[in-house]
Amino acid sequence: MAQDAQSSISPQRAQSSGPYVLRTLFADVPLSEDGSRDDIRINCVEYLDSNLYIGTSDSELLHFFQIPDDPSDHSGVPTFILASRLRPAFSDAAGASNASLPGVQEILLLPSVGKACVLCNSTVTFYSLPELSPVFGTTQVKNCGWIGGVDLNQDAQDTGDATILLSLSRKIQVVRIGEDARVLKKIDFAGSRLSVRRDTIACVADSRGYALLEINQQLKIPLMSISSLDEAQPGTIVGQAQDISGSAGGGLLRSNSSSQARAQTESPDTQSHRRGTSLGNLISGANRRQEQHTADFEEPGSRSATPPAPVASPGPPDALATARAATPEGAAEARPTKAQAPRTTFLKPHIVSPTPDEFLLVTGTSPLDPGIGMFVNTEAEPTRPTIEFTRYPRQIAVDGGSSDSASSKLPLNPKEEGFVLASMSKELADGIHYGLEIQRWDADGAEDQSTRYWLEPSRESTTGIKVAQPLGVRSLLGIYDTNFQEIVDRLCKRRFNPFSSGTVEVSSVSLKSVDSRTAQSIERMSKEKELFDRDTDSQDDESLPEGWQATRNTEEEEFARRLAGTATRVAVWAGPCIWWAIRNPLILQLDDKLEAVSSMSNETPLKRRELFKMINALRGRDAKSELEFLTFSYIQQQVGVLLLISFLDTTENSFTEAELQAMEGALVDSQLDPRVVLSIIPGVRNEVIETRRGIWIFGGVKTTAERFISSADFDHKVHTTLSTLTPPVLQFLRRFLSTWRRKKGFGSVSDEIEVFRTVDAALLAVLLELDQYSPPGPAKSRSVRAELYELVDGGVDCFDRAETLIESYHQLFVLSRLYQSKKMAREVLDTWKRIIEGERNDGGELQDGELRVREYLSKPINRALIPEYGIWLANRNPKLGVQVFADDKGKAPKFEPTYVIELLRTDAPGAVKYYLEYLVFGKGHTIYVNELITYYLDVVVTHLQTSAEARDVVLSTYDAYRALQPPKPTYRQFLTDNAPADDEAWHSRLRLLQLLGGKYDYDLSVIRDRISSLSSVADDLLVPEIIILDGRERNHENALRLLVHRLGDYDTAVAYCFRGGASVYSIYQAETSNAVPTSPEDFKAPKWRESAPPTQDEQARLFRALLGEFLQLEDINDRVEQTGLLLEKFGSWFDVSDILAVIPDGWSVDIVAGFLIKALRQIVAERNETTVARSLSSAQNLKMQHDLIVKIEEKAPSVES
Repeated sequence: MAQDAQSSISPQRAQSSGPYVLRTLFADVPLSEDGSRDDIRINCVEYLDSNLYIGTSDSELLHFFQIPDDPSDHSGVPTFILASRLRPAFSDAAGASNASLPGVQEILLLPSVGKACVLCNSTVTFYSLPELSPVFGTTQVKNCGWIGGVDLNQDAQDTGDATILLSLSRKIQVVRIGEDARVLKKIDFAGSRLSVRRDTIACVADSRGYALLEINQQLKIPLMSISSLDEAQPGTIVGQAQDISGSAGGGLLRSNSSSQARAQTESPDTQSHRRGTSLGNLISGANRRQEQHTADFEEPGSRSATPPAPVASPGPPDALATARAATPEGAAEARPTKAQAPRTTFLKPHIVSPTPDEFLLVTGTSPLDPGIGMFVNTEAEPTRPTIEFTRYPRQIAVDGGSSDSASSKLPLNPKEEGFVLASMSKELADGIHYGLEIQRWDADGAEDQSTRYWLEPSRESTTGIKVAQPLGVRSLLGIYDTNFQEIVDRLCKRRFNPFSSGTVEVSSVSLKSVDSRTAQSIERMSKEKELFDRDTDSQDDESLPEGWQATRNTEEEEFARRLAGTATRVAVWAGPCIWWAIRNPLILQLDDKLEAVSSMSNETPLKRRELFKMINALRGRDAKSELEFLTFSYIQQQVGVLLLISFLDTTENSFTEAELQAMEGALVDSQLDPRVVLSIIPGVRNEVIETRRGIWIFGGVKTTAERFISSADFDHKVHTTLSTLTPPVLQFLRRFLSTWRRKKGFGSVSDEIEVFRTVDAALLAVLLELDQYSPPGPAKSRSVRAELYELVDGGVDCFDRAETLIESYHQLFVLSRLYQSKKMAREVLDTWKRIIEGERNDGGELQDGELRVREYLSKPINRALIPEYGIWLANRNPKLGVQVFADDKGKAPKFEPTYVIELLRTDAPGAVKYYLEYLVFGKGHTIYVNELITYYLDVVVTHLQTSAEARDVVLSTYDAYRALQPPKPTYRQFLTDNAPADDEAWHSRLRLLQLLGGKYDYDLSVIRDRISSLSSVADDLLVPEIIILDGRERNHENALRLLVHRLGDYDTAVAYCFRGGASVYSIYQAETSNAVPTSPEDFKAPKWRESAPPTQDEQARLFRALLGEFLQLEDINDRVEQTGLLLEKFGSWFDVSDILAVIPDGWSVDIVAGFLIKALRQIVAERNETTVARSLSSAQNLKMQHDLIVKIEEKAPSVES
């Protein structure tokens, strides 16, 4: 079922958004020669090669010539001058008045032979083209009801003779027009009123029905009646072929259903489709529908109560003789009388041929009831679903279609839609309107494409019509080329002014413009704009000659005008006005719908819904031409801008997520310059970059955007900051700009540099604004902060603007990442330094900042930065700072230790000790041991001298250690186990003990003097250190005394004696050189030579001294225990007599029993060993004597003389 288009839009909008528009062909035709009559009407119109021919009801034929258009005139209205005003000859009917005569009824142009046939008052006359000079002498054809029947399949460019059909009273004459007019054949068909021919098949109509004629074989196939209420004539079988070559009645020749000449060449699918619906069923179905739509009201002048008068019989068959005047064509629509009883209604037949093998016939019941269009092929078989007209048409014309050479098509469109235009009246609220009902004739029955459109002339174009009149419509022979200025206006790219609101602050924006959140002075902004223009346009000055903008405007207009061209051959007329019915381009249809939607009051959900419908209608459609491609882009841009404006103005009924995504998709897919989008959003429009070349967009989009920007409401919001935008707007900008940023590198993006500078700056500002609501700390996956990091890490095109924005949001860590994206190491370190020193950083991401600096300095960066920031870090965190210079695994440049030490001594003295530790303990550079010991001594001594509490702690450790019960660790291990984690002096003392007890060479006297300085505050504070020094100085007795009596470290004392007093914690000591190293190898630890172990005599001497100290212990238990253990384990180093001499007489023998037993066993063993050795020596002596005697005997005595 067909439906009216744009039911929710006003009729005026619905007309301009339909598939056709009316454009003036001739605004006011001078129908009356002197202008005194206004009752003359236009009967017919024809056009060919800039010549316009108009036939009037006053029996005049007007010839106008079109003046070539002025290239500067883009109005599209042709200009005509009157070439001639002709009254064709005709035969007056007896008693007929001029007022009752129909006038010029038909103009038939035959360009192949340069002739024109004119039917005026039932008389045919012949003329030459284009000047309409009479030809063929006085030849006339009288009593003719219709002329036509030109073969529509014949190419209009053919130069051969033309064949036409003349409808006489009882016959149809086939006439060949060439150098003369000659009758070729006469067909027995009475009262024909209309004919349309394809090859040898003509579809004709009389006053009651339609039929197909085969001209050569003179066969007739009756078709349906014009009026479905009219009963078929007796003996007529619809769809059955009849031979009319012999008798008028004709004989039954064959059944149409058995005629397979053409059908057999068609595909099986086509055959089955066509055979599925018989012509009889099709007619009966159409009749039933018409009966259901019978109107209950009448329109004056619309019904015919009596059939038209028959046409007079033709003259002699061998000549074109005169005939009586035929009844006027409009007799079928004579003035009606109120019907008293059911009477037959005679309707005007309508035949058109949309394709080379199809005819469209119209049937109905009455002029006010619906009409049915039926398609039959040249074999009288139905081919398509029927179409329905709201009322029975007055006239119809077809246009378009893949096979229609008369299509008023736009260029570059490979397949044109087919439409049928029907002239009729329509009852509206303000009365009866005359116009055209337009619908598709090529719609597939499976698709809902049966929408009907209503088109009528505008009031401005009908000022010359005093009384409303029905429209005439006809497809003309010639094609008229024109163009749509509206397309040029919409698609021609124009320079967009994003700051048309006129405010100084906004119009002065530049790359480093005023911050989005802080108002800046006009002076600063103007200076920045000058700087930006100088930087960005320095390369453009040579390429922008004077008048470049006007040149580009002209080029853009020429390009758009090439796409705006169109052609038509359908004419519409009423009163003295004639219009071209031009196919309305898709862009104008959709744009007019947009204007209708945008004109809706307020921002209602209905308005939004209509806009989204337009987006959905374009989704998935493939452009078939360049114009269609630009149309889709233009409409998407327009819809996107309108939706964005609605989105910004909506306070209630906010957009859903799906609607936001659809809007974003429309804006991105349409390739609209994102600077246009940003320019209409307060708060981010300051980021728009516009160079001297400007921003060029479609003219229609420019108008929409600038209209919004120039509005009073927008002026009030122009100073809105980014922080005042709602979260939905910010989130939309986030997604939209991120999507656009992914287009970087695409060649399709014009003005790429300015576009992506703007996109990057705006996206950065939006993300910074959103990140204010993120919790402090590192970024989480898929968070705003993570996206912000990704943006700056990937590098931005607006680097200077990015610095300003990030600084204004106090996001220093983000700023450091921005610098890192450009490999700006100094700026990265300087920014981290600002954060570590306490400058405001709202993100709070830089945790363990000092460690990050240390790690960064280990990377391959500028060599000069390492000392600078390494010293800074060493002053803040000495332990971490020296790692910058001590890192061997990093890729950073390396420095000589001597240079580092001097640098640290000068700029970071607190870190020297830690660097020396690295050199001594990490790298084995013993040359620095003495200096490191000095640092440790300074720390420990200074701490003890200045802190009484520290002194008490040290002394208490001695008492606590002495109180430990054996077995107990060494005193150094005791200190290590009890060292506080944060006591620097304690740890320095442990390091000092490690160095003093190690295999290093150092200045003993200096160290002893430094330790002796503590005597002023307390005695024996650094006992282990003095013990080590005494051991180095061979002052073993004092060392043993301190070990035994001051520390109570008996195990260490025993080890001391066993090692020969070389060291307390190391075994053997060798001499080392104190020379200054001259190469890196010299810093390494020397290769120590193991000296010979101490002799037993040295050990015995030390053990005897230790025994003496043990015997002097105050605690008798310790004295007895330690003496017994010493004698038991190391008794071999003692003489029994000496031990017995020093052991107190009061001690029990059990104390030394073990020693004595071992000693006695040793004496016995030694004695036995001596006996064995003596015996072995005697045996050896005997053997030697035996060997001597043997040798002497071997030599024998000799005599010497």
